[in-house]
Amino acid sequence: MLVHSSEYLEVVQSTQAMTEEELQRVSENYDAVYFHPSTYHCAKLAVGATLQLVDSVMSGKVCNGIALVRPPGHHSQRNAANGFCVFNNVAIAAQYAKKRYGLQRILIVDWDVHHGQGIQYIFEEDPSVLYFSWHRYEHQQFWPLLRESDYDAVGQGKGKGFNINVPWNKVGMGNSDYLAAFFHVLLPVAFEFVPELILVSSGYDSGIGDPEGHMDATPECFAHLTHFLMQLADGRLCAVLEGGYHLKSLSESVCMTVKALLRDPLPQISGEMAPCLSAVESIQNVRAAHIPYWKCLMYEEETPIEDVSTKSQQMMEAQLVQTSAHSTVEQAAGTTNTDEAIKTDKFLESHMKRILFPMPPVKTAAAVISKADAHLLPVSVQVENEMNEQELKALVSRFDAELVGEEKVIVSLQKMVAVLDKILMKAVCNGIVESSVASVSTTVALKHCFDSGLQRVLCIIVGDMDLEIDLDDGKLLLMNICQKQQTEETNSKYRISLNWKEGAERNTSFYAVLGIILPVAYSYQPDLIIIVIGPNRSLGENGISLLISLLKGLAESRILVVVQDTEIKLLQTVATALTGVSTPDFGVYAPASQESVLEIKQLRRQLKKEWKMLQCSVRD
Repeated sequence: MLVHSSEYLEVVQSTQAMTEEELQRVSENYDAVYFHPSTYHCAKLAVGATLQLVDSVMSGKVCNGIALVRPPGHHSQRNAANGFCVFNNVAIAAQYAKKRYGLQRILIVDWDVHHGQGIQYIFEEDPSVLYFSWHRYEHQQFWPLLRESDYDAVGQGKGKGFNINVPWNKVGMGNSDYLAAFFHVLLPVAFEFVPELILVSSGYDSGIGDPEGHMDATPECFAHLTHFLMQLADGRLCAVLEGGYHLKSLSESVCMTVKALLRDPLPQISGEMAPCLSAVESIQNVRAAHIPYWKCLMYEEETPIEDVSTKSQQMMEAQLVQTSAHSTVEQAAGTTNTDEAIKTDKFLESHMKRILFPMPPVKTAAAVISKADAHLLPVSVQVENEMNEQELKALVSRFDAELVGEEKVIVSLQKMVAVLDKILMKAVCNGIVESSVASVSTTVALKHCFDSGLQRVLCIIVGDMDLEIDLDDGKLLLMNICQKQQTEETNSKYRISLNWKEGAERNTSFYAVLGIILPVAYSYQPDLIIIVIGPNRSLGENGISLLISLLKGLAESRILVVVQDTEIKLLQTVATALTGVSTPDFGVYAPASQESVLEIKQLRRQLKKEWKMLQCSVRD
């Protein structure tokens, strides 16, 4: 009754003793609901399991979790069952967490393919709950057929700005469309909101093959979405099952979500990284609607697009056939063994075999120049011995014979190659190397990667440092975050320089990481990532933590961080981010300056044709 009325509760309780005929009559009072004598019992278990998960997470018994419940809840309203939903599990959990644990900011992310209008109605005037939902909308032609499911429903009264709807106006939305909505809408707002708990209405009818959703997102996409959300709220995340009606797609997607919750390395996300025009239009409209409410959008210039590309087509189709309410149970459960369902089953069988990989036995390895620095590393980090000197010299001489005679260089390279080889052999996921010559170590590391057969390496330099290496063949994408002012001519597809100045105490890097680095990195889909931390760095400790933590979703978490010995105080920060034992502290959110925002927008305009994930506006 934190959410529902006593009158409604009595109706649901009374169904336990009803005949089939009476159950049918009660069901007809609601939209797309089918009562059974066991419904009340099952619905209580669903709420109870959800609250038990919240207790476990908030008490610190577990870091995160998933409640595998039925019936779902996000359509249920104060006085009405709706769309297979009896009690609103996630809404009750949010109210419960606020009441029992005194929480003041809760983020609800609803990735079910249907709009969770029940959650929206319950919290639309409540600024303590930020509700984000994407859903199949098709200009109000898809169930629940509500005008208030559109992008301009931003909340009411004090809750204005705390209801975010991303309406999908066509079917077939896939991995890149979902990622773009996270990069350009949800994540910037969520990091500004600073939630204390995340509740996910985990509906998997937005996945490939679902007979309700008709979307194309593959199971690993949900692992990446979960990974992003785990960087918020100190990792306190409770996923709660909602819809999902293709059993193979549902089960694989749930497993991928759990894989992310366990902080396992994630498989590469599949498909072309380019959101479709309709997705970009929806993203632009949402951003435009929320400019008045969020600092992360305050310097944006988007305006809503009224004449979107899908509208005329949808209106013509609507004259021929009106999309029905939530499909019948038989349709939704996918009991008909259609050719399309069989095709999806076969695709998923081969797809999952292709993308899954064995877990390396060690998460993080490290090599430091001074043994005294080893105490800075968490106990879970495996400290590596240096590579044999003769083997190292033989390897380096293939790249640059002159380096072999410099003892200081040789010592640094012995450490670096020892860790890099473990990553390349998949004996460890990632690693940290201290180097007295970071630029040389990085150059040799890159050449060694290409010699080992890698096809795409992302190298991000934080600080003032130059690398002399060929970028023309696309095997290397070089991004430099520095304080030196760059000209527009400096940037090309595979060499991107980002001029960024960050305050010492407040973290303004969110805008740079979410607005440029993450979209470009996901567009590139690297086999390995090298992050170099050098002198005169323009990212603070919190910004570096954020960068590493978010990028860990890529390249099966294969990341090598090279730290210049002058920056050795960052060793512990880097190690914490790489191991993932706990969520690093990203510092206090601060909006980027107008000058920095203009820098990002200029870069987006310059690079969006090469890197499609940068698109957040059709006019950008």
